[in-house]
Amino acid sequence: MKRILITDCEGPISKNDNAFELAEKLIPEGAKLFTLISKYDDVQAELVKRPGYKAGDTLKLILPFLKAYGATNEILRKLSAEGVLLVPGAEETLSFVRNLMPSFIVSTSYEQYIQALCEFTGFPARNTYCTKLDLDKFKVPSWEVDRLRVWTEKLVELPPPRIPVGACSVKELEERDLETVRYLDEVFWSEMQKMAAGAMIREVKPVGGEEKVAAVKEIIQENSGEPSQVIYVGDSITDSAPLRYIREKRGFAVSFNGNEYAIREAELAVISGSTLATSILAAAFDKGGKELVRELAGNWSYERIGEIVGDQLRAKAKEVYRGELPKVAIVSESNIAKLTEESCSFRKKVRGEAVGSLG
Repeated sequence: MKRILITDCEGPISKNDNAFELAEKLIPEGAKLFTLISKYDDVQAELVKRPGYKAGDTLKLILPFLKAYGATNEILRKLSAEGVLLVPGAEETLSFVRNLMPSFIVSTSYEQYIQALCEFTGFPARNTYCTKLDLDKFKVPSWEVDRLRVWTEKLVELPPPRIPVGACSVKELEERDLETVRYLDEVFWSEMQKMAAGAMIREVKPVGGEEKVAAVKEIIQENSGEPSQVIYVGDSITDSAPLRYIREKRGFAVSFNGNEYAIREAELAVISGSTLATSILAAAFDKGGKELVRELAGNWSYERIGEIVGDQLRAKAKEVYRGELPKVAIVSESNIAKLTEESCSFRKKVRGEAVGSLG
């Protein structure tokens, strides 16, 4: 039976949050602006559920501001290529899994970054799905540039909205956060829609949420597979929908250093500083499907790794991890809170506090 591996990019493969880094480099206090919009994105996707809106649309909302501060296709390509930062072992893992089974990257990232990553790692670009972006085709008049820059100065002073634990409605936000959301609603869905810059928000389609599910379905169909034959690796809110889809269809859903949104939908949580754990799990999945992976996770030891996937991977694990193996655990009601806390904390250590805190 043919197995298929599908992985997100930023998190499971690279340490980057490319769009965050672009904003940080090109926009004054761009890190603050991107964080604000990212948290607003969480509110829109989780609480408001705005029609047509999906997790990951931060990548279109930030575009008018990038454009206002001089971003072009060439600049995005250059900065992306200069900034690729892989999780240790990622290049080796990508090569290893491609030799095991058909392997694909499904990412919300801009195509300029995915192209740079593929050139860096040798992963075939034809096996990737990402956000298509031709920034140069959008023309923004000078008065709009001025207005976008004024908005930037205002927005970076606003506190990012926080979603209370267990919240189901935007009404459960604190009043301060509600005011921030209302102001951003006015900027993005009223004022900007009257401007040429609004075309970027209307026309760019980030591959997040349900678009990732659509990509997963396309990959399965083109490889004559079934969802139950897929192992999906993700780490963030943009992976919630595909993780849930694969889990519900009896495939194997894996959170790799995931945040609360990924852990909530995953069957297995991996907390690791190296992607070697992904190689080991992929090898077990290729050999015996999800039941063998669950068995390995339940007896996660060097001895069992050797018995299931061979002495070569066991020796590599001993070389890389030098003692205690990384945490690998089946997600359950009894441990999900602790796993979420541990994974979110480790995620920030691996990717930095600012990027690790994003949805």
